[in-house]
Amino acid sequence: MPNPFHLAIPVTNLDDARTFYGELLGCEEGRSDSQWIDWNFFGHQVVTHCVASMPTPPSHNAVDDHAVPVPHFGVVLDMDDWQALSERLKVAETEFIIAPYIRFKGQPGEQATMFFNDPFGNALEFKAFASMSQLFAK
Repeated sequence: MPNPFHLAIPVTNLDDARTFYGELLGCEEGRSDSQWIDWNFFGHQVVTHCVASMPTPPSHNAVDDHAVPVPHFGVVLDMDDWQALSERLKVAETEFIIAPYIRFKGQPGEQATMFFNDPFGNALEFKAFASMSQLFAK
């Protein structure tokens, strides 16, 4: 298993972060303070730091005929977990940047993907592969 990554991101309200990361995404809350919360983000450490205002919104790059927000972050799930999260987000009426679909269909690296923002404008991508051997396929 690879070492977990650490990522610190800005948010403007910790209660909203708890609702989104804790309740909607199902991330376990770790240590916290009045200005930050550690999250177990699918085995990785994401820290939401409270800031007065958000930085500039992401730009976009074209990938597979979609406008992908840059920067973004996320995780590669197994297909069953990706599908379950996709359904949970749809039930919660999440506004997708890029709705769940299969990218690079029939090509090396074929993957399920979806993009959406957290309540603060941070872009997230969740993806899955039918076979993890395709993760770095050319």
